[in-house]
Amino acid sequence: MTRHLQVHNDLGGGSVDRYWRSVVGREPAADGTFVYAVRSTGIYCRPTCAARKPRREQVVFFPGPEAAEQAGFRPCRRCRPRGEAAGAAQAALVRRVCRYIDEHLEDTVSLASLAGISAADGLSPHRLQRTFKRVLGITPRQYADARRLDRLKGRLREGETVTRALYDAGYGSSSRLYERVPGHFGMTPATYRRGGQGMQIGYAIADSPLGRLLVASTPRGVCAVYLGDSDRALEAALAEEYPAAEIRRGNGGADRWIGAVVRHLEGHHPRLDLPLDVQATAFQRRVWEELRAIPYGATRSYGDIARRLGEPGAARAVGRACATNPVSLVVPCHRAVREDGSLGGYRWGVERKQRLLTLERSAAARKGPPRPAEAVPTGE
Repeated sequence: MTRHLQVHNDLGGGSVDRYWRSVVGREPAADGTFVYAVRSTGIYCRPTCAARKPRREQVVFFPGPEAAEQAGFRPCRRCRPRGEAAGAAQAALVRRVCRYIDEHLEDTVSLASLAGISAADGLSPHRLQRTFKRVLGITPRQYADARRLDRLKGRLREGETVTRALYDAGYGSSSRLYERVPGHFGMTPATYRRGGQGMQIGYAIADSPLGRLLVASTPRGVCAVYLGDSDRALEAALAEEYPAAEIRRGNGGADRWIGAVVRHLEGHHPRLDLPLDVQATAFQRRVWEELRAIPYGATRSYGDIARRLGEPGAARAVGRACATNPVSLVVPCHRAVREDGSLGGYRWGVERKQRLLTLERSAAARKGPPRPAEAVPTGE
């Protein structure tokens, strides 16, 4: 046992206790990093295997299927860890590429410059791009753009000038910055640096079946839907994103739209067709549209959503798109669950996610097939 654990640690794994916590929690991020075997059954599994968990003293950890089989263990027929070997290798390659991009944001990272990383895996630059997109749902260039934007936003929030921040973030010129930023920020970098100065955001807060509900909007549409236990926490979350914006409680659009959201939570109409003012990447928008297509009272797994988008390896990217959804309920990210049917995460708490799904299923069962959504005032 010790020998196999040492092999895994040499590959960069954490402590044995960490491996066990990953197995108990069925953590998706652990898939492809190790397998665990059970002495009493002679079978080895993926960390996310849905089978009943064995006693800790019966478990041995291995760096991969080959090591487990060399020790005499058989692959589990339920989670099929041997079938994941190729996927794990691709995931490891993508992690190496991501690390390389993160370390070279100041440089122009082309597919040719990434070829050396994938050479040992026998991948051409073209195949590398296809593999990267299949695993993450975006291309290496899109990943680099996103990382530069993240760094830029951090520098601007720290108070750096736009000129200094754009070079620190890896943009070679201001023209490259302004080419890419508007579609992601929804405002100029200078406005973002000022915390949204000049923006007008109105919001309303009301009771709902899930606690306190905040709906915020700009003149163009809803920009935030938050759930929580206190008004103060909800207001703080909104102010944190736009500390210099003109934010006022009480706004014609927000006051009307919050009523529609509350009625939705009460089961009076299944779909929220509200005007939205949110910024997103092309992939996020595709995920959000797919979420809105899930029938009221139903769920889809992250993997199923990825397959419907034609990106079968992008389940984790789908999960990230759900986590960054700023308009919960309108874009029903709560209807995305794990492959084994467990709930996964939710920004407003897993208990709220469970209650929300229960409410929807109960309403759907009472009413039968969903009726068309109510007409919702747009304020225009």
